[in-house]
Amino acid sequence: MSQNRRSPKQFAPLDPQKSNERGAPPLKGIVFDVDGTLCKPQNYMFGQMRAALSIPKSTDVLDHIHSLPEPAQSHAQAAIRAIESAAMIEQEPQPGLNDLIEYLEMRKVRMGLCTRNFVGPVMHLLQNFLPGKTFAPIVTRDFRPPKPDPAGILHIAKAWELEDGGEGLIMVGDSIDDMTAGHKAGAATLLLANESNQELKWHEHTGTWIERLDDLIGLLEVGFEERSGK
Repeated sequence: MSQNRRSPKQFAPLDPQKSNERGAPPLKGIVFDVDGTLCKPQNYMFGQMRAALSIPKSTDVLDHIHSLPEPAQSHAQAAIRAIESAAMIEQEPQPGLNDLIEYLEMRKVRMGLCTRNFVGPVMHLLQNFLPGKTFAPIVTRDFRPPKPDPAGILHIAKAWELEDGGEGLIMVGDSIDDMTAGHKAGAATLLLANESNQELKWHEHTGTWIERLDDLIGLLEVGFEERSGK
């Protein structure tokens, strides 16, 4: 098995009436990305950010900003925050969002967020579409290093006092950064597929995929399992 491959991860059914015949371990929590995962993608922002920073598509926005000296770094941060702040007014929840979160609360599944967004759009989404729902910890751009580094997910696992890192978690996201961060953290990875990320369905860091957030409910009820033959 190559360094990037592993056996498919699985978790015990959340439905207490279902038998755990495979002896799968319990699910210990779910970590969600935000933009493109809890809310619909706003991919146009990335072009605007690169234009504002005068960088090509091949250059990572956050890596570029962190490489700048001051005061250029602060100016660049302010420029992309302004783009995100304008876009957050147009946020739309993903189909099935509330059904999934209410189900996870009913099943007492811990939920955390790990995003490359700054805190403003994150709180806007929670306050407008998920009022009263608990996500903790919330890892935003202020945490370094960002995804695709697994540090944010491992930080959440530590906050939950998990001794095996991300092994008992599912990382749900829509980008290669999400899949790679989850994979490197030892978590199961679940891609929320859309028109722009179809190629990621078969990436070696993608455990399996769904097309709507509430599709995850059925998978968890009977026992989550990554696909084989990744």
